[in-house]
Amino acid sequence: MAGSAPYASTMAADAARVTELAAIASYAGIGRGDEKAADQLAVDAMRTALNGMDIDGKIVIGEGERDEAPMLYIGEKVGTGKGPAIDIALDPLEGTTLTAKAMANALCVLALSEGGGLLHAPDTYMDKIAIGPGFAPGTVDLDMSPQENVRSLASAKGVDPRDITVCVMDRPRHADLIAALRGVGAKVLLITDGDVAGVIHTAEPETGIDLYLGQGGAPEGVLAAAALKCVGGHFQGRLVFRNDDERERARRTGVTDFDRKYDLHELVAKDAVFAATGVTKGAMLDGVVVKGGFVSTHTLVMDSSTRTVQRIRTTRPF
Repeated sequence: MAGSAPYASTMAADAARVTELAAIASYAGIGRGDEKAADQLAVDAMRTALNGMDIDGKIVIGEGERDEAPMLYIGEKVGTGKGPAIDIALDPLEGTTLTAKAMANALCVLALSEGGGLLHAPDTYMDKIAIGPGFAPGTVDLDMSPQENVRSLASAKGVDPRDITVCVMDRPRHADLIAALRGVGAKVLLITDGDVAGVIHTAEPETGIDLYLGQGGAPEGVLAAAALKCVGGHFQGRLVFRNDDERERARRTGVTDFDRKYDLHELVAKDAVFAATGVTKGAMLDGVVVKGGFVSTHTLVMDSSTRTVQRIRTTRPF
């Protein structure tokens, strides 16, 4: 990672440690029915871990703006201030509802990049499309219809559109999208939460997911793009604004073109490290397990500079 070479070798390990500690803290919130309390457990643990790192860190993708503290807010400075400038994107607990209800696929997620490496996306919605690696640019595109994207991807894969599986968040706003996808013959896999994992699944052949489509949080879009950058996938996003307040929020982050279509390398302009630790057992990672005075975690760590992907199982005293 240019400009921070002495730190680059330890960045993946540090990122994994942060998400592991946040996941362990979140364990106490599983099944308790209190989303805010579960999120706060993850936030407090993640903030403490980040502040112990020798970096001049700035959160560019967080849980809102400063007036929404004590969440890890956009613009918050973390770390000791003694190391390299690092952009940080995070979702301390992706799946607060999943955690509170003891449902599958809750994660603690973090991405790190050299300062200026991550788009300072506002806390708004984003239209997203993603596929895994191995396809030519333009195989899918936000400006194409859902039907066109399915047909184009099917053609690139040499299969029938009926063999394409599309991951979509199960939300009322996606009713027309789902109908269009099913109308062209595609299979639709609906998820209740966790669109970062949904995007990553397009790069994991064992999941059977070929394409991700839909509208979700812009912060999660940047996190997902950081993960795909590590494995060579394709991602596009376009910010969605519901009112003037959201447009003003975007202006404060430096966004001036409200209709811009961002590709993966505009969202994540420099090398990045991505880490995610399972809180509850899911399709991508196992959840936190406490047994016999020990706690076990399952963490995914990816590094775009080396194109390495690691799955780490750690057991430590609880």
